Amino acid sequence: MEQARAGEFDAFVTARWPVLLHLARLLVGGDRHRAEDLVQDSLVKLWFVWPRIAEEAPEAYVRKVMVRAAARSGRRLWWGERPVDRLPDVAGADDVSADVAERSRLEAALARLTPRQRVAVVLRYYQDLPEQQVAEALGCPVGTARSHAARGVARLRQLLADVVEPVR
Repeated sequence: MEQARAGEFDAFVTARWPVLLHLARLLVGGDRHRAEDLVQDSLVKLWFVWPRIAEEAPEAYVRKVMVRAAARSGRRLWWGERPVDRLPDVAGADDVSADVAERSRLEAALARLTPRQRVAVVLRYYQDLPEQQVAEALGCPVGTARSHAARGVARLRQLLADVVEPVR
């Protein structure tokens, strides 16, 4: 029985690891190491309830654990990026680094949101979850989750508008 349980769990982890890691990176503001820790800690919690959760919705359970842990971890802020006086060289038109830079810029802006705002924005607009599920994941009423998401989007717009694009 224990072998079958371990096999099912391993198959779930193998199949869903990339998706869970990507979600975790968005939740923690782009730090891959913190994201890996978040996924691993969440999967450990899933292991202990696997017999009960396996047939229902294991990914929803892990997502909920990750969201709550990410929201709690927001108390430990670290400003990993610093503004500079001189901008780096401008990339060419066919350079894919512009896409990477834009993604990095968005992740940096997400990292500057409050943990609950970041979770609400990621779950609502990246994961495309309905407001009710976002509220359940945050453990708050729907109106509060809606407010976190709206304030998060407004703050993202402000943060992303503050960056001056280099003249080409």
